[in-house]
Formats: sequence, structure tokens, C-alpha cells
Amino acid sequence: MAAVEALVRAPETPVGDGHDPRVLNARYGGLPTGDLMDAAIHELFPGKVALVSSFGAESSVLLHLLSRVEPAAPVVFLDTGRLFAETLEYRTQVTERLGLTDVRTIRPDPQRLREEDPHRALWMTNPDLCCHIRKTEPLQRALAGFDAWFTGRKRFQGGQRARLDVFEADGNRVKINPLARWEPSDLTDYIARHDLPKHPLVARGYPSIGCVPCTSRVEAGEDPRSGRWRGSDKDECGIHIDLEADGSGI
Repeated sequence: MAAVEALVRAPETPVGDGHDPRVLNARYGGLPTGDLMDAAIHELFPGKVALVSSFGAESSVLLHLLSRVEPAAPVVFLDTGRLFAETLEYRTQVTERLGLTDVRTIRPDPQRLREEDPHRALWMTNPDLCCHIRKTEPLQRALAGFDAWFTGRKRFQGGQRARLDVFEADGNRVKINPLARWEPSDLTDYIARHDLPKHPLVARGYPSIGCVPCTSRVEAGEDPRSGRWRGSDKDECGIHIDLEADGSGI
């Protein structure tokens, strides 16, 4: 049934020969997560797939799975220049702990920052443009030459993610969401079972962690992502949104 649903929801336009998300979902979407990642790395997109990680609250799960399949696979980390110091420290800790050998830290174009955000206050007046300059544009450069990329998105996160497929079209690339069907308890159990390091901000009330100005603590009973862009209708930074009129997508 899952394969049939995937065929119905997947984009109509194939990404490329043999990389139609509809076909990929039907053939590989139901595999165990580790097997799915192994197939993507070694069979479907050899040498042409990267994992994009925020090194946030739940990132250790997908990074650990990657380390067991191929620790030399490229990992792209976007350092926006506005991240918590704890996130940067956590990136180093997890990288060393898991033996990841190709973690690439990508930063915004300094010229673009000087032009559009000289006072580092763009997040207050135009958060979409701020995300575009600090995340979307750098990621687009970082993914040049790759045919596919892994994300850590899950359906339970709601919003635009509620009907997430494992494989999606992303322009000329394929976006792979290995944890799409995982539940919060699956993540908690996996982290405990493998004794994975936890992001230090989680214990301080930050279950979803982004840039400092746009991330706030979450109270008991609130949606875990309610602390992101609190007080606005924004719920995505833009790197997971198709190209739109405002250019906030990739």
C-alpha cells in the first residue's frame, strides 16, 4: 500500500533517467533505513550523494546511520554565521565520535552578506531573504555536482512535512528522506540504544534548533517546532521549498 500511495503523491516529472521518484519510492521506499541509505550511496547514486545535516537536536540518528553505511560519504553543514556556539561544538563532537571523514562546513558568500545584511538584522525585516542568503544559496553551491542528497525530515514534524515521501524530486536532483516514517519514540529509542551524544540545548528546552535570533525555548505541551520563527507563519527556512516567486527555495 505504501508503494501505491508513493506513486500517487510523487511528482509527475522524472528527475532523470532511472531517477524518477515514483519508481524509487516503489522499489526502495519500503526498505529498512540502513538498507535504503546503502542502496542510495552504493547503487543508485555512487559518488553523487551527500547528506545535509544541521547537527541539531535529532541529527545524530541519521549521521550514525550514515557512519555505519559509509563514513567517508560527504556531509554538508551550513554555518550561517548566526548559529549557537553549542551547535558548532556539537558538530565537532559528533563528527569525531562517529568517525565521519568528509564533513564540509559551508558558509554564506561574504559579499552577499555585505550587500543584503550589513547590520546583521535582516532576520527582523525579511527572514525569508535572510534564510535564502545564509542557507539556500550556500547549499545550492555545495550540492553542485551531486545528483541526490539526504535530509533528516520526518512526517511527524507536521506542516509541509506531513505527507513526506522517502524520495522527492528537487529540480535536477533527488531528495531522500530516510527518516520520513520515523516517530519521535523511534528516534529516542535509537539514540538511547546507541548511546549517541545529545545536543546540549535540548536539555535547556530547545527541541528544534536553528539560528540564534530565530530560535526560542519551547514550553511543555507546545509543538517541538514552535520555537522556530515564533510569532510568524514561517515554518521552513527555504531549502526544502520548491522555487517560488520570492526565491526562497532551492
